[in-house]
This record gives sequence, C-alpha cells and structure tokens, in this order.
Amino acid sequence: MQQKTCFKLFIALLGITMFFTYCQKGDTGPAGPKGDTGATGAAGAPGAQGPKGDSGTANVIYSPWLDVTYLADTFRNAGVLDTAGFYTNIAAAKLTAAVLNGGEIKVYWNYGTTTNPAVAPLPYFDLFYDAISIQPEFHVGRIFIYATGNYGTFTSNGAKVNQYRYILIPGGAGARVAQPVDWNDYNKVKEYLGLKD
Repeated sequence: MQQKTCFKLFIALLGITMFFTYCQKGDTGPAGPKGDTGATGAAGAPGAQGPKGDSGTANVIYSPWLDVTYLADTFRNAGVLDTAGFYTNIAAAKLTAAVLNGGEIKVYWNYGTTTNPAVAPLPYFDLFYDAISIQPEFHVGRIFIYATGNYGTFTSNGAKVNQYRYILIPGGAGARVAQPVDWNDYNKVKEYLGLKD
C-alpha cells in the first residue's frame, strides 16, 4: 500500500515538473512595424506666471575711455611753492545719491594704449615702483581722483596713454551670498558686463 502511495506521489511530482518545463516563456520575437503617428492633441492650459527674476546687467552705466588732465596740488613751504600731489575730477552725471548709497562704482586706469591695454582697478598702490598711489573718491555727479604723480592722459607715438573709465552699477537687489565676478580684474568685468572698448 505504501508502495502505491509513493508511486502516485512520484507520478504527481513528475507531472508538475513537466508542466512547468514546457510552460516556460520562449525567446522574444522580432519587433513589429512602426505604427502611424496619431493626431496632435489640443493645447494645454497656460501655466502660472513664474516669480520675477533677478535684475540683469542692462542697467549698468559705463563711460568710454576718457582723457584726464591732472592739476598740481601745491602749497607754500617756507616761501617756496611745493607740490603735495595731483588731482582731477571726472564728470559722471549718472552718479546719483542712489548709486552712491546702494550701488557699485568702479574706476579703471589704462596705463597702456587702446591697442595694447594694461588696465588696473583703482585705488592703485605700488610702493616699490615710483611710489605710485591713485585713489578715487566718489561724489554725486563726479569722481575725484588724487595721485602722487601726474598720471594724466598723454600721446606717445600716436597712441593715447593713461586713460580712465568708470562703471556705475545701480543697486537692484539685496546682497548675494557669493559675488559672481572679480571686480578687480578688468577683463573679467568687461566680459561679465558685455562692455565694449
């Protein structure tokens, strides 16, 4: 009797095994032809208005390269006329109180020429070569510059040397965490603001 039960169990297991073996999934067949493109659906509803973006650089004001004339700052020293330094004023009509109080002002000095520029940001100090110091001071409508020497514009071999340019950036937004450009690198500022020489 036990032998019959074992045989029936063996036959049942053999049947189940054969069933699962023959019911396995076969290989994937080849892809069928691409169907026709369906009709275009109706346009969706317009999306909600996004938040106002940060101000761009369109409001930046900049001068061309300017010719500048320095005047001597003189005084009497024991009856002898002596020179303390040199100064100049650059007219900047758009340098307003609003820019002074909430914007950015940069002045650059091209001690090279327009074809071979050598540009430095002001204030400029070089204590090792000729003790040069050029310092800007900003007022409504003008930029006052005081220097240890006469670094005014002159012409050498038909090219102008010692020209100045200013950039006014009105305040438009609160302070940012990181500054996107090195304002002391004229070439990076020129690229960032899209300035033309």
